[in-house]
Amino acid sequence: MLKVLLYFFIGVLPLCYMAFYLGRKKARTGELESGERFHSRPAQYGWYTVIWMAVPSLVISFIFTILGSSKIFAVPYSMHISTLLVLAAGGLWFSLKNIGSDLKARNFIENTIKVMLVTASLVSIITTIGIVISILFESMKFFSHVNFFDFITGTKWSPDTAFLEGAGRDGSSASKPEFGSVPIFAGTFMVTLIALFVAVPIGLLSAIFMSEYATPKMRGLAKPILEILAGIPTVVYGFFAAITVSPLVVQTAEMLGFEADYTNALSPGLVMGIMIIPFVSSLSDDVINAIPQNLREGSLALGMTRSETMKHVIIPAALPGIISAVLLALSRAIGETMIVVMAAGLRPNLTWNPLEGMTTVTVRIVDALTGDQSFDSLETLSAFGLAFVLLMVTLILNIVSSVVIRKFRKQYD
Repeated sequence: MLKVLLYFFIGVLPLCYMAFYLGRKKARTGELESGERFHSRPAQYGWYTVIWMAVPSLVISFIFTILGSSKIFAVPYSMHISTLLVLAAGGLWFSLKNIGSDLKARNFIENTIKVMLVTASLVSIITTIGIVISILFESMKFFSHVNFFDFITGTKWSPDTAFLEGAGRDGSSASKPEFGSVPIFAGTFMVTLIALFVAVPIGLLSAIFMSEYATPKMRGLAKPILEILAGIPTVVYGFFAAITVSPLVVQTAEMLGFEADYTNALSPGLVMGIMIIPFVSSLSDDVINAIPQNLREGSLALGMTRSETMKHVIIPAALPGIISAVLLALSRAIGETMIVVMAAGLRPNLTWNPLEGMTTVTVRIVDALTGDQSFDSLETLSAFGLAFVLLMVTLILNIVSSVVIRKFRKQYD
C-alpha cells in the first residue's frame, strides 16, 4: 500500500500536470491553426486529458488493492505498476487524439464531477447496507439456535453456560443458557431516558438563552465552553461517574431513606446527560438562529413579549430541527459504553429502580465479543442478535421521528 501511495505522489501527480499542459497546449494550438473558437476553454481541455489519464488507472489501482487486502488475488507489484502506466499512457493518447473544435470538454468535466458526487453520496448508503447485511447474516446464525420470540420477550440473561453446548458437554445436569434480552434493553432505555431528562431541558434552555437573550460577548464565551463537554473522552466521564457521582447518589439516597448500589443506573444516566448537552444545545441554537427575523418582528409588532414570541412562534417553527437534535443526542446516549461499564456494572437486571445496577446493549455486545469464547459460540453470536434488535428499534424510532418532523414542517412551510 505504501508503494502505491508513493507511486501516486511521485508518478501520477507529475503525469497529471504533464497531461494538463499537453491538453491545454493542443487546444490553444488547434484554435490558432484552424482560426475557429473551440467549444470549451483550453484549460478545460487540459482537465479533460487529466481525467482520461488518471481516472482509469486509479480505478484499477483501487480494485487491485481491494483484491490484495481481501486475499482474493495478490497482484504483484510489478504487474500493478505496469498496468497503471499502460492505462495512463493509453488514456493520455486517447484524450489528446480526441481534442478538437467539436469536443465538448466542459460538458464532459461537468458530467464527470456529477458522477463523482453521486458516487460519494452512495458511499454512506452502501456502507449502511453492508453493515445491515453483515449483522443480519451473523444474527441469523444466532437465531437458528435461539428462538427470536423468546429472545425479545425473555426476562433472564444468563449465557455463561453456552460454551458447554459448543464443547459437547451439555448434559442433563448442566443448566441451559438463557438469552432473554428484556433486562438488557430495559437497562438501555432506563439510562437513556435519564440522560435525556437531563440533557433536553438544559440543552434547550441553553440554546434559547444563547440565541435570544445573551449578548454577543456572552454568547461568544458561553458557547465554546459548553461545547467543550462534547470533546471530553468518555472514559473521563466514566471515572467521574464512578468516583464522584455514584458516591453522591448513594449518600443522597441514604439521607432520603433509600438504599442504592454503588453501581447504579442513575449515575451513568446523569453523567451521560451532561455529556450530550452540547448535542442538544448547539444544534438547537443553530436551528433557532435560522428562523427568519421577520417572524420575530411580526410577533413583537402584534404586542407579544419576547418570551411569548419564543413560546408561540420560534419554538414551534424550530421544532423539526430541535427533534433532530434530540434524536442525535438519543443515538449518542444509546451507543455509549464506557460510562455504563464503569458506573452501572455488567449485571442484566430487570427493575424499575434506577438505584440498582443495570447494563445496556452496547456493554453486553462488547462483553460478548471480547470474551474468551470462540467466535461461533452462542455467547459471541448473541452480540449480533442484540445488534440486530437494536438496529430495528432505532429504525422504528427514526421512522416515527421522520413522520413527526414532516408533520410539523408542513405546518410552517
